[in-house]
Amino acid sequence: MQQAIYTNDLVNNKILVEREFAGTLEQVWRAWTESEILEKWWAPLPFKAVTKEMDFREGGHWWYHMLGPDGSKFWCWLDYLSISRLEKFTARNIFCDEEGKPNTELPDMHWENFFSSTGAGTKVKITVTFASKEDLEKIVSMGFQEGFRMAHENLDKLLMS
Repeated sequence: MQQAIYTNDLVNNKILVEREFAGTLEQVWRAWTESEILEKWWAPLPFKAVTKEMDFREGGHWWYHMLGPDGSKFWCWLDYLSISRLEKFTARNIFCDEEGKPNTELPDMHWENFFSSTGAGTKVKITVTFASKEDLEKIVSMGFQEGFRMAHENLDKLLMS
């Protein structure tokens, strides 16, 4: 529906993302909170998101990997901290191995995701906070913006189908 607006706030160690999707609040919320739908869009192509476990509730988690076309797996763990249905959720995201052990060489991220109906669609505002400027810069250098933009385009296509 629209290109995302990305702001790297190096003073406060945050990445701010704002994006509108052509779907109802309920559709977009479900796309961000149900593993069966997340798997269809979360990973930038040609990668695919594969869920090992998901329990979307406060205190629950999403344990998944991004599967590369060569069979490589990049594991992640997301702890859901707070949830206000159809409004927002917060989570802590870490990289891990296939046993769930944290990868301490890669930064932790704290996500705040806000959802609001715009009449024409649904706006999602995301704040990703890091412990340091260096952690933020590391994620940016790994292609965060490009990958997230591709994932959003996947979600656009999914919402149109």
